[in-house]
Amino acid sequence: MLKRTPFYDFHLKAGARMVEFAGWEMPIIYRSILDEHEQTRKSGSIFDVSHMGRVHFTGKDAAAFLNKVCTRNFADQKVGVSRYSLVCNEAGGTLDDVIVSRDSKHWLMVCNASNREKLLKYFHDVRHNTGLDFDMADNTESTAMVAVQGPKVIERLGEHLPVDLKGMKRYHFEQGSIMGLIKFTVFRSGYTGEDGVEIILSSKVAPMAMKMLAGKMDKPDATLKPAGLGARDTLRLEAGMPLYGHELLETIDPISAGLGWAVDLTKDFVGVERLREVAAAGPKRKLVGLELEGKRIARQGSPIVKDGAVVGEVTSGTLSPTLGKSIAMGYVDANLAVEGTELAADLKGTLNAAKIVKMPFYKRGQ
Repeated sequence: MLKRTPFYDFHLKAGARMVEFAGWEMPIIYRSILDEHEQTRKSGSIFDVSHMGRVHFTGKDAAAFLNKVCTRNFADQKVGVSRYSLVCNEAGGTLDDVIVSRDSKHWLMVCNASNREKLLKYFHDVRHNTGLDFDMADNTESTAMVAVQGPKVIERLGEHLPVDLKGMKRYHFEQGSIMGLIKFTVFRSGYTGEDGVEIILSSKVAPMAMKMLAGKMDKPDATLKPAGLGARDTLRLEAGMPLYGHELLETIDPISAGLGWAVDLTKDFVGVERLREVAAAGPKRKLVGLELEGKRIARQGSPIVKDGAVVGEVTSGTLSPTLGKSIAMGYVDANLAVEGTELAADLKGTLNAAKIVKMPFYKRGQ
């Protein structure tokens, strides 16, 4: 049976079309992907991301454990700060990309819904093999999480949340409560390329909080409206953000994915030996952004061709609602991974001209 988030009734009332996603029943679309995409870019949208994993780590060896399984170094991370990181296997492949936040009493890891159970088992195995002393609690189903994204979000939420959102730096977070009843943690982060926040709160009070945050979303000119997973995908692609299962896989290392900035090769962690080899020799293939001629969309798995030879593969593609262009991400042979390189995408037997362009495709304010 599919799991449901605390906002399930809200989704139905708002007219969402629900689909299965990583074992959860989630809203893919409410009005149209185009409308929800533009609403996010121009004003603000609320995304239910409660399906994402939320795991707490406590105990004297919690930080040491996270440094063991993650590519980022958390030794100097201060309370109230979040960091993007990767979890790798021994071969340097990516098990997941995660956000790790340090609270005063615990560490929080937010992971992808499709990888939560895999990571929990992996973490249990690592703890058993290393003997590190810490506690791990999966709080995914006892909490809810929403992402509120868009240029008008900070001002709008500042009217409701008793924290200084305007003064909060990106990848920082604070805790607070509304009327002493609704306790929450708000993070200045997101996955759309826009400014905004992500909020975690108890699942018991989540429906009440949604009514308070959302306001009158049925008005045509509402500042905030609900958006589904469809728009979330087109938004992240325009922003050049990788998606697990597309740009990131257990067979793809973070350096090839252009995420070397989130890998600290000076410390020891699972997979570091292989990643040091990749860094020293250089990756065989690199992730690049592609702009295609015309309006046809390059889907995941489409071959990338140069002079009749296959030199790579598309990982994600869409017709950009903001730019009005067909864009894609994909891996190509490292010697070709240069901005301006002329290539072609094989779209069901038809070669469609494409060229490598700088990512992100879209930057806030353009």
